[in-house]
Amino acid sequence: MQDRHEVVVVTGAGAGLGRAVAREFARHGAAVGLISRNQRRLEAAKSEVEALGGRAVIISADMAHADQVEHAASHIEQRLGPIDIWVNGAMTTVFSPLHEMSPEEFKRVNDVTYMGYVHGTMAALKRMRPRNRGTIVQVGSALAYRPIPLQTAYCGAKHAIKGMTEGLRCELMHDGSDVHVTLVEMPALNTPQFDWCKSHLLRRARPVAPVYQPEVGARAVYWAAHQRRRQVYVGVSSLLTIWGNKLAPGMMDRFMARTAVSGQQTSEAEDPDRPDNLWQPVSGDMGARGRFGRESKNRSEQFWLTTHRNQVGLIAGSLLLAGAAMLCTVNRQQRQTTSRLPVLR
Repeated sequence: MQDRHEVVVVTGAGAGLGRAVAREFARHGAAVGLISRNQRRLEAAKSEVEALGGRAVIISADMAHADQVEHAASHIEQRLGPIDIWVNGAMTTVFSPLHEMSPEEFKRVNDVTYMGYVHGTMAALKRMRPRNRGTIVQVGSALAYRPIPLQTAYCGAKHAIKGMTEGLRCELMHDGSDVHVTLVEMPALNTPQFDWCKSHLLRRARPVAPVYQPEVGARAVYWAAHQRRRQVYVGVSSLLTIWGNKLAPGMMDRFMARTAVSGQQTSEAEDPDRPDNLWQPVSGDMGARGRFGRESKNRSEQFWLTTHRNQVGLIAGSLLLAGAAMLCTVNRQQRQTTSRLPVLR
């Protein structure tokens, strides 16, 4: 039994996956520090956490600014106590061919999505390393391994997160630290980002199918935060994408070139004047889910196998042994039958 509630920080907690992650930890009684830019959404997330039995502290911060992130971490520890788990999940993107983006747009995506993770990780390490305990969860993506067209800035940021995290893991191992860092590689999720991220496309953006509800990702983040895995894949699409790119990268290039441009757009025309969240948060509370609920999966069989791999391995091993024993029995019976046959001369 814990003497106190687990203290968790979730960045990007105002909407989408971050909102679902905050709820998931609240269901398990955690005290949650919620960081996002939009105060209204933070208030809504705080109400949900408290309704589920958790405690919540909210603070508005832009993850692109290290001083704001450090201030948020200090404020959360003052209110809730030492941070046990830090979940980096804040992101933004621009849906656009690279040649149609401005350097300022590309940089902003990296400042939020990559440097935001760096700032969050530094704030967490500043507190966790002296205590020699704690877990940092990096919400990653299959796109860190297999980039797609129309999201070059976001894919580049996810690649950078992977590189930074793996280098940090080696540093912690060298120091003999008990601070753990893990990557949770996500599939396409049904979040509001497709309605508020900046887009230069003529048609409305959408996630590449298959699509999962954000709660699937949230359960994976919670599970990963309490394991010692270096990496967790979520969804069979993530598994196939990552391994497909490892085994046949050239073929994946051609496949993505052929399918991923149309696969990220609906048939509806985009509104070029709609507000976007690249520089300032969009008003309103969107919650965790986006507009693709009808096609979104509520569970991942692949992730279930991941979380039950010991049991699955035991069953598979037992079946293998049983099959081997049966085969030996059949072979022995055949030999005995053959030895009893009369010899013809």
